[in-house]
Amino acid sequence: MMKGFFSFVREQGVVGLAVGFILGGAVSKVVTALVTDIINPLVGILLGFAGNLSAMSLKLGPATLKWGDFVSVVIDFLIVAAVVYFGVKGLGLDKIDKKKS
Repeated sequence: MMKGFFSFVREQGVVGLAVGFILGGAVSKVVTALVTDIINPLVGILLGFAGNLSAMSLKLGPATLKWGDFVSVVIDFLIVAAVVYFGVKGLGLDKIDKKKS
């Protein structure tokens, strides 16, 4: 039973998956800090707002549209997607699962 388990871990790349998961969490924190501390204030200045972009909102009657927070999350997603895309392309990982013909 233990032999099968160790074979599974070795053959299925479970350790690599775990390392990738941990590094992904660390990259996410760095990207969030970049967006929150650097990009959002710059976008806020460009849009004519002083302060944090994520705090921007529009009040419509009893409802409050927190559009600044939405824009922050979209910027965060785009940066994470770009890091993953260029990381996969740069390391050549996009060719691993393709069948050779």
